[in-house]
Amino acid sequence: MSTAAASTRPGQVLADLLPASTVPRARLRDAALVTGGAALTGLAAQIVLPVPGSPVPVTGQTFAALLVGTALGAGRGFASLALYALVGMAGVPWFAEGTSGASMPSFGYVLGMLLAATVVGGLARRGADRSVLRTAGLMVLGSAVIYAVGVPYLALSTGMSLTSAVAAGLVPFLIGDALKAALAMGTLPLAWRLTRD
Repeated sequence: MSTAAASTRPGQVLADLLPASTVPRARLRDAALVTGGAALTGLAAQIVLPVPGSPVPVTGQTFAALLVGTALGAGRGFASLALYALVGMAGVPWFAEGTSGASMPSFGYVLGMLLAATVVGGLARRGADRSVLRTAGLMVLGSAVIYAVGVPYLALSTGMSLTSAVAAGLVPFLIGDALKAALAMGTLPLAWRLTRD
């Protein structure tokens, strides 16, 4: 069977296209992918644009988390974001703005990213990242999962009302999320097309 034919099989994510001929090599590949995904998310978290009036900045970490989940699949995506969260909670300053720990008001978004990476990874395994429109839906759903956890956590940790938390922790980010979704809409389907060439 050719690589091109294998690349379009249902049930695959982009990471599955990396060769691993034996079980030990597959485990080593998966460990490298999980670690690399966590590191990518940590690096992307350092791309920061403060939002006036909000304790939550615009960062690249949400885009990285959704990309990691989509490219690695649900299991590896979950493991990667769990590693990111655990290492950050242990004190490595790789959350947004070089912070660490679980006491910051934006930690709920980190937990939301863990769940979102799992959800988008599962849907990517069903082919949701192979066309522009489906990728757009995938990114919207992943972002919604992040906000569904992050915004209530923000409200609880700061004492804000839910309405205030939505105004400070969701509304200012919608334009940035649309730009990130547009980037994913171009990148992921293109990656699949390149594997078929």
